[in-house]
Amino acid sequence: MNAVELIKMIESGDADTALKRIYVTDEAVEKQKPRYIKTAKKFISLFGGDRDVIVLSAPGRTEICGNHTDHNNGKVLAASINLDAIAVAAESDNKFVIREKSEGHPMNTVDLSDEDPNPADYGKSSSMIKGMAVRLRECGFKTAGFDACTTNDVMGGSGLSSSAAFEVLIGAIISHLFNGGNIDSITIAKSAQYSENVFFGKPSGLLDQTASAVGSFVTIDFKSTENPIIKKVNFDFEKSNHALCIVDTHGNHSDLTDDYATVRSEMEAVARAMGHSVLREIDYNDFLSAVPQLTKKVNDRALLRAMHFFNENIRVEKAVESLEDDDFDSFKGIITQSGLSAFMNNQNVYTPKNSTEQKLSLALCLSQQILEGRGAWRVHGGGFAGTIQAFVPLDMLDEYRKLMDSVFGKGSCYVLIIRPVGETRVI
Repeated sequence: MNAVELIKMIESGDADTALKRIYVTDEAVEKQKPRYIKTAKKFISLFGGDRDVIVLSAPGRTEICGNHTDHNNGKVLAASINLDAIAVAAESDNKFVIREKSEGHPMNTVDLSDEDPNPADYGKSSSMIKGMAVRLRECGFKTAGFDACTTNDVMGGSGLSSSAAFEVLIGAIISHLFNGGNIDSITIAKSAQYSENVFFGKPSGLLDQTASAVGSFVTIDFKSTENPIIKKVNFDFEKSNHALCIVDTHGNHSDLTDDYATVRSEMEAVARAMGHSVLREIDYNDFLSAVPQLTKKVNDRALLRAMHFFNENIRVEKAVESLEDDDFDSFKGIITQSGLSAFMNNQNVYTPKNSTEQKLSLALCLSQQILEGRGAWRVHGGGFAGTIQAFVPLDMLDEYRKLMDSVFGKGSCYVLIIRPVGETRVI
């Protein structure tokens, strides 16, 4: 199927079933069609319309539970969302060159004959593409030149991991163009992390890429960072009669690096005071017994953050059990507890550098006023500024969205769904 035939297929409705597998609702499918058609038309204008093409998608992700646990080898629960990166791609006659055009960005041209990371390219999307190709080749898979047009509607800076979606999308292209779709999702996720660390120059963990590649709810145990335990959690979110809302409070993101780093360093200070490098190496009961001595070695906030870490790991386990038992009410209670612990113990809801600006606190307080007894609410991602997450009953969605938009600005409340599949060939 070439790009011209692809457009006709989408316009006729023959692609509706394939799109609904990913986007779940008929309404969402209709909203996606123009986006796919636009991407296909761009491919035709840049690369021609006569070659066979494939269509792929990789989702953004949201952290569900496990706030600030991964950096101390803890446990997390994440999920893929309906915002995604998509591609129309085809093999190239030039086996050593990848050309990729993202909507709104210049063309990326990547030379596959050069396999070395280049610090001058840190932060460039071309380095992500190169890193994915190099790593997958090192893993024994075939790579070659291709042409692709992509578009990404995962909001940047929202904590929904637009970069991970892009990296995983490139892995999906390589998998389906050159390897029969046989590169497993975990390998794609690990290669994406490697690409981001080594070629893009960002020391990210594995959470974002795994949630994007695997899809739906996924839990990750980082006890071994080399071989984390990854498990897909089977739960049909559509049947919960809830919406997942991400509220952008438009807080000031500047100068928060030290705040993020201090969470990790204070947790690790507790671990070192007990003769270990990270908290995961310590038994919770041993920590509790050591608190009287630890008060003389570390500050009080470090102890509170350690307490958050240990209990957050337990909450991840309970949240997974609740989903597997189809007990969404219990799940919501655990998520709210996670948010309260982040506020009270981990203390990453506002920065002490500017204690009078508390947009996250305000959003959480307003969410509690509306949702208490029916929904769930918590800080989302690293915290200190940015976004909160809420699970909102559908019959309360209009009220909730109206309030959040009135306080934080029109369009601040994004209504999402948990996507049932990760990286995938769409059509």
